[in-house]
Amino acid sequence: MSDGTTTTGIQLSDAEIADLHRRLRKVEGQLRGLQDMLATGRDCREVVTQIAAANKALEQVGFLLVSAGLTACLQDPEGTAARGYGLSDVQRMFLKLA
Repeated sequence: MSDGTTTTGIQLSDAEIADLHRRLRKVEGQLRGLQDMLATGRDCREVVTQIAAANKALEQVGFLLVSAGLTACLQDPEGTAARGYGLSDVQRMFLKLA
């Protein structure tokens, strides 16, 4: 769209989408690093530490997405509900991450 948003139900700005993509690429790199750590026989404690870091980074992506949805719901409750994302829907998404 020309106004810098997408039509995914919850409208995200181009900057928000770019940030989510950047974070996901970071997680992707962490996962490749984990595969290398396993292949080279790195210490289990180091691997677990990296798994925890990758998991936390992925959770942050989810929380940022839900946060954007919550903000949208509060700013335009009727519009987001009409697009299929009422406040209760966003709350359910949050609870899936919690």
